Amino acid sequence: MSDPVLEDHPRTGPIVLVPEAATSATASLKRSAAEAFEEASDDEASHKKMRDDTEVVTRGGEVEQGKTVDGPGLADNLEEELQCGCCSAIVYRPVVVAPCQHFFCGSCVTLWVRNGGTSCPACRTVSTNVSFSRPIEKVVDILLRHAPGKARSASERMQADAIYHPGVHLRIPSPRQASPEPAVPSTNSLYVRPCPHCTPGNQWGWSCPRPIVDPDLDQANAWPVEDGNPPGHTLCGNCENVLALGAPSTTRCDFCQVSFCGINIPQRCVAAPLQLQHPHGLADLSDLIQCGEIYDCFEGNTFEVDIMLDYLNAQGLTPRHIYREIVAHIHNQPRQFAPLVELELFVDIHPVAGGADPDPNAPRHRICRICATEVLLYGLRDWWVRERKKGFLEEHVMGRPDCPEGSQCLRQKDHGKIVAFLHHVCGALISVSF
Repeated sequence: MSDPVLEDHPRTGPIVLVPEAATSATASLKRSAAEAFEEASDDEASHKKMRDDTEVVTRGGEVEQGKTVDGPGLADNLEEELQCGCCSAIVYRPVVVAPCQHFFCGSCVTLWVRNGGTSCPACRTVSTNVSFSRPIEKVVDILLRHAPGKARSASERMQADAIYHPGVHLRIPSPRQASPEPAVPSTNSLYVRPCPHCTPGNQWGWSCPRPIVDPDLDQANAWPVEDGNPPGHTLCGNCENVLALGAPSTTRCDFCQVSFCGINIPQRCVAAPLQLQHPHGLADLSDLIQCGEIYDCFEGNTFEVDIMLDYLNAQGLTPRHIYREIVAHIHNQPRQFAPLVELELFVDIHPVAGGADPDPNAPRHRICRICATEVLLYGLRDWWVRERKKGFLEEHVMGRPDCPEGSQCLRQKDHGKIVAFLHHVCGALISVSF
């Protein structure tokens, strides 16, 4: 057999040309390069090992003799490269944001979203998909096996696991559209300015029986702000402008007893019929993800909230759909909305004061956007209990029993327990010991 011949290649450097006889002898072998190398002669293997121990390839492709890899230095470099862009520590439970491909701790991105983040925390690129990265986690595991001192403390890992665990699909909601600016008068005055209906012949076709005098025209007869609201007038609960109580455009919420003008921001300055109202700040699922109050509804059980959010996404359900079903359920109860009123859920939720509730047991027909949100949050947990009984959840989710202690369980934030006992939102359906 003839010896191999070395030839220079302009891009890759020296290339070993193997004679045809050797090529044909090995062409039919289907095995990896590592297996073939293991069967090489002892002289060839020892020669390669000696070369690997004494050669280091530089970035320029040249080989430097007599240098070895600096283990501690390499570990320090990897630690720097594997830092989370949020907490600046070695990434834990890494997730990758698409399309920018920045990676972070899963718990850091979860907190970023809960606090209103609507983009990548590093580059602020609008992103929608966040996925768990097993390749990065494997690299981190290898690093920590050789440098265990760089690992996070046990308490830090437990806190992060309570916020995020691998496999949960994260979503970064899109930025919210800015609200339209209310038509607030630019002049700051010591006197109450006329409402839109105080001007005779106004475009709304109704005039106040006791119009407010314009202080710019007759300051001597103007109404001072310190005297409170003029007769027949009050402030809108949304835009805080003066409105006429008797105007056809004015509506009043039967829950907070606050009136709304229906003029400045028509979609928001209104108390709509119960089933037609939109909960404030919860237009779609992304808003629900950002709403920290939903975690309070589930006693901070993030695992169950994540399952509910995945279910809502799969079923295409919106916060308004949930709100309507909650309203329909409460209507079928003997006391309807009286328990909510007795809990004072609708007291002092607007910047303007509402009137007194004439009767907690009185029927409720109209509701404002903020009160609609209170109703949704009040009934969300019970709605989820009813919804999961419909059998639409995945089998591996429904196969987990309810916790015997229900919502009073002190360990429902323990990741190990919430995996075994999924539901803590209601009492026990199955008696289980643990």
